[in-house]
Amino acid sequence: MNRLSWFNTVSLTLGFAFLYIPMVILIIFSFNESKLVTVWAGFSVKWYGELLQNEAFLNAAWVTLKVAVLSSTIATVLGTMAAYVLVRGGRFLGRTLFSGMIYAPLVMPEVITGLSLLLLFIGIGMDRGVMTIVLAHTTFSMCYVSVVVSSRLVTFDRSLEEAALDLGCSAAEAFRLVTLPIIAPAVISGWLLAFTLSLDDLVIASFTSGPAATTLPIKIFSAVRLGVSPEINALSTIMIAIVTVGVLTASLVTKHQLVRQRRDEQNAVRT
Repeated sequence: MNRLSWFNTVSLTLGFAFLYIPMVILIIFSFNESKLVTVWAGFSVKWYGELLQNEAFLNAAWVTLKVAVLSSTIATVLGTMAAYVLVRGGRFLGRTLFSGMIYAPLVMPEVITGLSLLLLFIGIGMDRGVMTIVLAHTTFSMCYVSVVVSSRLVTFDRSLEEAALDLGCSAAEAFRLVTLPIIAPAVISGWLLAFTLSLDDLVIASFTSGPAATTLPIKIFSAVRLGVSPEINALSTIMIAIVTVGVLTASLVTKHQLVRQRRDEQNAVRT
């Protein structure tokens, strides 16, 4: 195994420090006894207890989770279908336009996306609430899923699919039994990416949410304008823990899938 040079070690250390020192400080001060977030007065978990009794934060967290799960699931299905068409569809009329429209939300300012969706919902007479936020988050997150799944499909060995077709599978069965299991790590990664983007979104949700559907980022932003409280630090720490568990789980699943795939390929070569 190659050892890192001193330059790479320093660069890696500075990069990690820049990314994670603010989060470490936030986590430490979530256990602060004092109500003043910048003055350390001893270790305490009372702000986690206060957070569990704050119905406004709990309701916002529940709305955020519902929106994130629904929008990331729909975006994963649509994004995977779009990626499959772009990679396997070959040349068809309107391919360039279709590709551009799929990837346009990647570079579109969120303010423009949010405003256009707001005008759409008002134009069709749709009341703003959880469903409008789900539709909005699906719109901008499906393009990220499409990019992730497309990168896996491009490197996919099509001979495996063709072998399944030669053995009598229909196109749908070949996709379900061969293609989907192989690209599953990319699909899972796309779902997690869409889920994280939905959890983090503030701008688009501000345009498309109604008075009865406030997401957690909107609630935190409104609270921070009046001053950072230890409850917000505790809430942020819980969110960091959830995301960390999700990332570790995805990494383990991906690693398990790759090991299994390599083992199957080695067994196929031996037989």
